[in-house]
Amino acid sequence: MGHWHDVQADLKGPARDLREHIPETYKGFAQLHAASMAEGALSARTKELIALAIAVADRCDGCIASHARGAVRTGATPQEVAEMLGVARRFAELDIP
Repeated sequence: MGHWHDVQADLKGPARDLREHIPETYKGFAQLHAASMAEGALSARTKELIALAIAVADRCDGCIASHARGAVRTGATPQEVAEMLGVARRFAELDIP
């Protein structure tokens, strides 16, 4: 298994605990996520690639794991991910607050 599987596995317990402590907030977050990632003027694949780029630039391992999985599920190709990584890494290097 790759690193992202490990990251997702490590986050399962804390995510479950958070859902138990703040179920309505967690439910609202899930609804916001579903609505924002749904097909629209931008495809779900494009939205996942954007989210993955932001996650890479932000250096958020959990976000990277989640959106890498989402990109695959929505049909992103290895070439699309590679090009997105080239752009995202460039902006991550700028370290703009």
